[in-house]
Amino acid sequence: MSALLDLMNLVDVDQDSFRATGHGPAGKRAFGGQFLGQSMAAAGRTIPAGLWPTSLHLQFLRGGDSGAAVEYAVERLYDGRTAMTRRVLARQDGRLITAATVSFAAPLPGPSHGERGGLPEDPATLERTGPAGPAPGLPLDELDIRITDSGVGTDFARRMYWRATVPVADDALPHTCLALFVTDVYLIDPVLRVHGHAMSDRSHRSGTTDASIWFHRPVHADAWNLLESRSPAAARGRGVVTAQLLSADGAVYATAVHEGMAVVRE
Repeated sequence: MSALLDLMNLVDVDQDSFRATGHGPAGKRAFGGQFLGQSMAAAGRTIPAGLWPTSLHLQFLRGGDSGAAVEYAVERLYDGRTAMTRRVLARQDGRLITAATVSFAAPLPGPSHGERGGLPEDPATLERTGPAGPAPGLPLDELDIRITDSGVGTDFARRMYWRATVPVADDALPHTCLALFVTDVYLIDPVLRVHGHAMSDRSHRSGTTDASIWFHRPVHADAWNLLESRSPAAARGRGVVTAQLLSADGAVYATAVHEGMAVVRE
């Protein structure tokens, strides 16, 4: 199995309790996207067929260890006929790392919009840049990432095209987990880019503090996707980034809002 897919392949420990592996050097800070994807994977293991992921809201309480296993405990908050909600707590060595609320629902008839009719660029023609800085917590040989930035100051916008280069099973859950994993790849960077800095220049202490993602349509992680992000506000050492996730046909399949720390290093 690939390293990327293995991250989302949780092992049963007990009823509604699971264990996951990490990726990266032991003792180094874990990549936040790991907890986003694995929390969805843990919640999804308790959901029957026919319900789709609709949202995940996660708080990062402590930094994790990229080389350590993670224990996930799932609490069944609500089981309805067409919707279910789970609470997921992640721990390493007994220490609480993240707390998440994850929701699922059955598709129902209703209005539909958010189709753009295609991506703004052909990602296949762009340079394969990789992430916007060092990423030891990512299996980069299994992710094709191509970034284009535009604008300065508050007009700064980032387009990150990405796809998994390994085959992904035809199941909504692993595709959704991988999309969540990728959303945290330097997503707080626009907060600093507005001011002429970057996470990679280490001028600021930075990192995601909480994340919310709503899923509107199915995800296809092994096809081209676009994560389009910008930062509308920052103050008091924290900033917010809003993002839309688009599929290869230009349909918006998810909306994300992340808050992150951005504190000047002394």
